[in-house]
Amino acid sequence: PGLQAGTPWLHRDLVLLPILVVATLLLCATPAFPPDCSHLRKGSPSGVYVIQPARSPPRVVWCDMDTEGKGWTVVQRNSHDTELTWKQSWTTYKYGFGNVHSDYWLGTEYLHLLTQQGTYKVRFVVRDKANVTHYAEYDIFRVENEASGYPLRLGRHSGDGDDYLTLYHPKKGGIHDNMKFSTVDKDQDQYSGNCAKSYGGWWYNRCQNVLLNAKNYIVWPGFCDKGDCASSLILVKPTDVC
Repeated sequence: PGLQAGTPWLHRDLVLLPILVVATLLLCATPAFPPDCSHLRKGSPSGVYVIQPARSPPRVVWCDMDTEGKGWTVVQRNSHDTELTWKQSWTTYKYGFGNVHSDYWLGTEYLHLLTQQGTYKVRFVVRDKANVTHYAEYDIFRVENEASGYPLRLGRHSGDGDDYLTLYHPKKGGIHDNMKFSTVDKDQDQYSGNCAKSYGGWWYNRCQNVLLNAKNYIVWPGFCDKGDCASSLILVKPTDVC
């Protein structure tokens, strides 16, 4: 009688065991795609690749294997005369838009997931109207989660211009470091109006010192004060800082 009573449970365990084994193997398996462009094989050319940050679905990105240090994941590209309006909704910014072959935004959610994997650095690149390239690099770059408003966290600055992201500039737009992300339909800036309605989604204060997400207006003080930069890039990769 005891054996008969226990038989259904034994049968159920035998059925569930293979399922549990398969599930465990899937969880422990090596992801099919690298977590970012820094994990590509040495000598890989710049171009379109599929990456998969932890807890993220696969994402198509442009990997920059030519810029100093190589292995950069391009999370934003914009050109002055872009076809993109950049005045997109919170949800559109969250999941990304554009074309990785030209102008695009990876997505604030994927920026968060990408930079949660470890300590990342960022290089902001602009090309002025004279076709001269300038950059500002920060040795820490992190975007927090949606519940907190996707605020921007930056480390120490280096580059060929002044720091307009982590230093406060009251005569311009204030500061960008630690600011929440704002869009046309979600105003999280420190200004009485909505900065994103005039330009596009960005980490605004009152409103901006630097702005890369806008149509016909890419500004970086000292390089393109009138918003006439020809193009911009935002590149990220794991930092060298522990």
